[in-house]
Amino acid sequence: MRVLILGGDGYLGWPTAMAFAAKSHEVCLVDNYLRRRIAMETESEALIPTPNLNERARIFESATGIRLHVEIADCADYALLSRIVRDFDPEAIIHYAEQPSAPYSMIGFQEANLTLRNNLGVTFNIIWAVLEHAPQCHIIKLGTMGEYGTPNIDIEEGWIEIEHHGRKDKFLYPRQAGSLYHTTKVLDTDLLWFYVRTYRLRVTDLMQGPVYGLSTAQADLDERLLPNFHYDDIFGTVVNRFLVQTVAGIPLTVYGRGGQTRGYLNLNDTLQCVELAATHPSEPGQLRIFNQFTEQFTVNDLADTVKRAAHGLGIEVAVESIPNPRKELEEHYYNPRHSGLIELGLQPHYLTEKVLTDMLQRVLPYRDRIDRKRIMPRVRWAG
Repeated sequence: MRVLILGGDGYLGWPTAMAFAAKSHEVCLVDNYLRRRIAMETESEALIPTPNLNERARIFESATGIRLHVEIADCADYALLSRIVRDFDPEAIIHYAEQPSAPYSMIGFQEANLTLRNNLGVTFNIIWAVLEHAPQCHIIKLGTMGEYGTPNIDIEEGWIEIEHHGRKDKFLYPRQAGSLYHTTKVLDTDLLWFYVRTYRLRVTDLMQGPVYGLSTAQADLDERLLPNFHYDDIFGTVVNRFLVQTVAGIPLTVYGRGGQTRGYLNLNDTLQCVELAATHPSEPGQLRIFNQFTEQFTVNDLADTVKRAAHGLGIEVAVESIPNPRKELEEHYYNPRHSGLIELGLQPHYLTEKVLTDMLQRVLPYRDRIDRKRIMPRVRWAG
């Protein structure tokens, strides 16, 4: 099918594009390098150098013989996005085109304003471009498990049935995000649900947990095809940060007591999930929600697993608790359901010591590029 990937230069967008193209889909990528620009402005560039999007596409074509269409364009510009949707006529749009960092959104007014305007504006533009030019197109939006927060009840898969004063109805699960970035994702879902109800759009919202991994079938063809690997406090995930701290000989910094529990998944499982969503589209008038993760860990669990993997390579690393820069519960109940994608055929990859060992070996050659001052928290939720 014709697949339009918005945010195609990102950590998820680029490997998604290669994976879909390798399965004979016609792929068009759109990006305006927003993440690269704000990463540079905050001194948070990726550890492993990555070519620009046009060069990546040329390297991929040289390795595989498969051509990717690339558009360097800002999805916040409706005229540009509308023209791309009209001309490419996609059957599926995969929406990654948002400012993806919770810490960035909490730096100050300018960063919060950019996050709010970009994330909601791009989602709004996608909706209207589809309404005007491709009304049967299936929108696949990357949501986040962070929308739910950490409630003291089980987290259902997007929807919950409520009984109140003897009457029942079904609603979007109540959400209580912990950052402005996560709040924009909540608002995305509400915006899409309005237009699904009103215009019978087809939408799948993937509530994804933190993703780890570098290796995919296509990325392994050439080191220059690897996805972006951020390790800093603003764009890096806790797994990436711990791996780089291990290589740099810095104690693994656990925020607070380390009982924060989240659902994680391997990059290859993200690719599986998005493909399953695309090849099993939602019905017109349906907002389908999947909780997209395969395993749950506390931060302490992750630190212990990374420490064991490092020991296997002859690297000894300490674990150190530091004051938590975020406003969040550090110990809490966390029981989200996540059966939908398994039922569609997801075959999970799990976070084993071998997986972490392989990632450590990928990171080791870039040890000299590690900037130690980017690892400790530079953003605090309370200012």
